[in-house]
Amino acid sequence: MSRLFLLAMLFASPALADEVNIYSHRQPELIQPLMDQFTAETGIDVNIAFVDKGMAERLKAEGTRSPADLVLTVDIGRMIELVDADVLQPVDDPALTANIPAEYRDPGNLWFGLTTRSRVVYASVDRVKSGEITTYEDLANPKWKGRLCMRSGLADYNVALTAAYLLHHGADATKIWLEALKANLAHKPQGVDRDQVKSIWSGECDIALGNTYYIGQMLNDDAEKDFAAAVRIDFPVFEGGGSHMNISGIALTKAAPNKAAAVKLMEWLSSDEAQKIYAETNHEFPVKPGVARSALVQSWGPFTPDTLGLADIAKARSDAVKLIEDVDFDG
Repeated sequence: MSRLFLLAMLFASPALADEVNIYSHRQPELIQPLMDQFTAETGIDVNIAFVDKGMAERLKAEGTRSPADLVLTVDIGRMIELVDADVLQPVDDPALTANIPAEYRDPGNLWFGLTTRSRVVYASVDRVKSGEITTYEDLANPKWKGRLCMRSGLADYNVALTAAYLLHHGADATKIWLEALKANLAHKPQGVDRDQVKSIWSGECDIALGNTYYIGQMLNDDAEKDFAAAVRIDFPVFEGGGSHMNISGIALTKAAPNKAAAVKLMEWLSSDEAQKIYAETNHEFPVKPGVARSALVQSWGPFTPDTLGLADIAKARSDAVKLIEDVDFDG
């Protein structure tokens, strides 16, 4: 019997006062250490159901009968889908607003970032010199023709990056940038971020776009550490800005049968203790100021986060998708 089926049966049972139920875009094993620690400290059990696709539709269909108290997402775009579906409720909580900077939470407190990650350049340590790429605009340079690998332009993380580029430079410049990136591709967009690392290792390309934490995960995996060792993380910035940021986020559902316990978990996840666990286990950046990054993440060097608000990036996503489709980026 599958774990997801067992969780579905569990979630179908009457809600208990000492539990929190989560629908998660993140694989449960990535966040289980956090939930285990929360349970140990509070006695509140946490049940996680992995819902990779169709979360908004599922919550709408369940309505007030939904067993889910919280949702965890891996991209601002997925969080905005839930906002647009009207399945969330605001949490006006002093601890959350104190711990999480304004640029990483919804202005109306519908969602909160828990960790941040940057969309960076993976560069071959053998074929790309340090300092050759310092901006996202540099990726359009013809010197990279046939040397760039990317996953689909319509992948969530690339849409968010394009939306940020659009806010910095406008539609015309963004379309030109996308056309130049497409011209520089070694092959049609394919795979996920980890696959771009492997393509650099194999010599198919010299640079790629990817999220920071994948390198950490691969370096800790015996089957993939050699691939990751072949690349260097470079933090590009937008001209006149910083390095593009995204979040893993959390929100309270409208149904939330265990609201008090769920809010307690949200508060705890934004605490120094939980933020440190997040940083050490998932190789992401703590969202709370003052919490140290893991030693591995620190080894990648300092960078300047872009100051664009994620709520603004989310609003620009539909225009970004149109531009990506206009240039037939994946074609």
